[in-house]
Amino acid sequence: MIHSLFLINASGDIFLEKHWKSVVSRSVCDYFFEAQERASEAENVPPVIPTPHHYLLSVYRHKIFFVAVIQSEVPPLFVIEFLHRVVDTFQDYFGVCSEVMIKDNVVVVYEVLEEMLDNGFPLATESNILKELIKPPTILRTVVNTITGSTNVGDQLPTGQLSVVPWRRTGVKYTNNEAYFDVIEEIDAIIDKSGSTITAEIQGVIDACVKLTGMPDLTLSFMNPRLLDDVSFHPCVRFKRWESERILSFIPPDGNFRLLSYHVSAQNLVAIPVYVKHNISFRDSSSLGRFEITVGPKQTMGKTVEGVMVTSQMPKGVLNMTLTSSQGTHIFDPVTKLLSWDVGKINPQKLPSLKGSMSLQAGTSKPDENPTINLQFKIQQLAISGLKVNRLDMYGEKYKPFKGIKYMTKAGKFQVRT
Repeated sequence: MIHSLFLINASGDIFLEKHWKSVVSRSVCDYFFEAQERASEAENVPPVIPTPHHYLLSVYRHKIFFVAVIQSEVPPLFVIEFLHRVVDTFQDYFGVCSEVMIKDNVVVVYEVLEEMLDNGFPLATESNILKELIKPPTILRTVVNTITGSTNVGDQLPTGQLSVVPWRRTGVKYTNNEAYFDVIEEIDAIIDKSGSTITAEIQGVIDACVKLTGMPDLTLSFMNPRLLDDVSFHPCVRFKRWESERILSFIPPDGNFRLLSYHVSAQNLVAIPVYVKHNISFRDSSSLGRFEITVGPKQTMGKTVEGVMVTSQMPKGVLNMTLTSSQGTHIFDPVTKLLSWDVGKINPQKLPSLKGSMSLQAGTSKPDENPTINLQFKIQQLAISGLKVNRLDMYGEKYKPFKGIKYMTKAGKFQVRT
């Protein structure tokens, strides 16, 4: 299935390659580089690129392209999901997935990739099983390996590999038994100049941190499970139970894992948590323009909007901006024409505003279109879709665990047109 994997940085350098079957020449990446040149941004490179003898499937994360080479036609999402799993595993092993970190731990990277694929087919993709096979690098272990010439590879097959629940290792013991779940929702929206919503959708995930002794069997139920659309589950979830009762029933992996991801589309009328009042105008005969924006909360159930960041790509004709903000810090880069305003928290009693004037090049006509405003924000303890966990129950073990649910909403691609 997967013949080779190439890791390419933002500059277009192949800094790591791994081959499982035959060695595929680096020249196959020339087709990828051509597609990269044609794409305006890294995110716009096509995920599937056909070549005369191969297919190139890629994902772009942490400023690195992970490019898989396959020779025969396979379901592309199968390969793309595997590549995402590789990135998540590196992040779990090294704390961050970056070019520097991969180069510093190149031996462990090759060992992990060797276990994740067997003759080109996915084998061990669960992080806690991999950690039994290949121990995560530590400074002490690296020093010992350097002196003794030993490796990070364990000398025993993981117990989980032989069980009916291959994602969980056996004999897990904890003094404090706890299970925490984070419901994180990212809202993508485009708002037109009158404040009406053009498109809005929510991408949500439920991340879990489960540290429970033995072999617990958990059930998680929701107040309103019908909200969830286009749901993708961790392999531990019993799908038949979800289909019939809309209840999540599962034996969890040990440690951190993503239980499910879901999508809430515009049909469900997604609530917009913030609004932007704006007055951006350019005069025909004058070399000056007016710039005013105010940000405020809307449908936040009384929760505080924090971490607010406003950015706007100004037209090329704008030479400089003279602005004053009621709170936070702002900066305008006259070279890139990017305005950034770090607002921080929104106080509903005193809404943050940014006002001032713009200087334009003399003699130029006014810009054809007004700039768009991009927002970043987060709201703690709120799931904007209205999703709410009803209860979490545990079976199969006698002890009472600590349980906790946290909610968070944050902005994805949130754009306001002016």
